[in-house]
Amino acid sequence: MRIRPRGYEEASVGRPLIGVSTYLESGARWGVWELEAALLPAGYPRLVQRAGGLAAMLPPDDPSQAASTVARLDGLVIAGGPDVDPARYDAERSPRTGPPALARDAWELALIEAALASATPLLGICRGMQLLNVALGGTLVQHIDGHVKDIGVFGHHDVTPVPGTRYADAVPEPTSVPTYHHQAAERLGAGLLPSAHAADGTVEAIELPGSAWVLGVQWHPEMGEDLRVMQALVRAAAPASS
Repeated sequence: MRIRPRGYEEASVGRPLIGVSTYLESGARWGVWELEAALLPAGYPRLVQRAGGLAAMLPPDDPSQAASTVARLDGLVIAGGPDVDPARYDAERSPRTGPPALARDAWELALIEAALASATPLLGICRGMQLLNVALGGTLVQHIDGHVKDIGVFGHHDVTPVPGTRYADAVPEPTSVPTYHHQAAERLGAGLLPSAHAADGTVEAIELPGSAWVLGVQWHPEMGEDLRVMQALVRAAAPASS
């Protein structure tokens, strides 16, 4: 029998459990400690919470555990982070592509595959959108200019929704979004459709049509005030009985 903390039922009713993938860093420092750490910028769980969900961190694990992990969730977010290993989409590494995060690639691709197989609502953010594209056989542009304001500084630019898409249902008007990326989707994976573009034509959102809720956005909603994309995921993830 699973023992719940006092007040659990009252606090959690109607709040779907949203798993968010995390970094695994070899050395992180806080107080007197410098240790290996599973990290997630606080903007991610705060965005989930503000949108009405419960946030759970998912550090890299054995990919064979992905299906059982996703089975415990109501929704899944694949967070931003380092460049995807070009070997994952059969490309030569560009000198401008960052070092690989092999454990994250393997774990998060397995999470995506498990979410797609189980029709678990899925949101990919920045790297997460790129991994969604790669998981379905797509490729990436390894460097574009104009989407990073400065090293370690988020910029903003407008994205325009494609009418009739899931993203346009959530955000029907052109919107200024927080952005920090130097790679982007090139050839879209099987079944994916573009659902938003930047002014330079860069695909800024992709989605998989069908009954399952699957969306990727190239920007970072956790760094802004617009809750609508995350609210759409939380609504899709809400248990039928809630």
